Amino acid sequence: MTMKYDDDVKLRLRRAEGQIRGVLRMMEEEKSCKEVVSQLAAVRSAVDRAIACVVAANLERCILEERDSGGDSGRLVREAVELLIKSR
Repeated sequence: MTMKYDDDVKLRLRRAEGQIRGVLRMMEEEKSCKEVVSQLAAVRSAVDRAIACVVAANLERCILEERDSGGDSGRLVREAVELLIKSR
């Protein structure tokens, strides 16, 4: 099943990409461990939010399709939760 990805998610990932470049620059400049780890945590948080957006958009679309075909949307919710758990 293919999915069209929202521009908001792409923007979030581009921002995370910039943050990663910034972390690499900080390492090259030999910034403190505390500063580097703080920025890495921000990157992880940005990626986690992007994952949540992707799963939520996909879940919404799949539930609507499943409802229209008379299927089990509860299964889809369980799969989405499992996907989020695996992403951590």
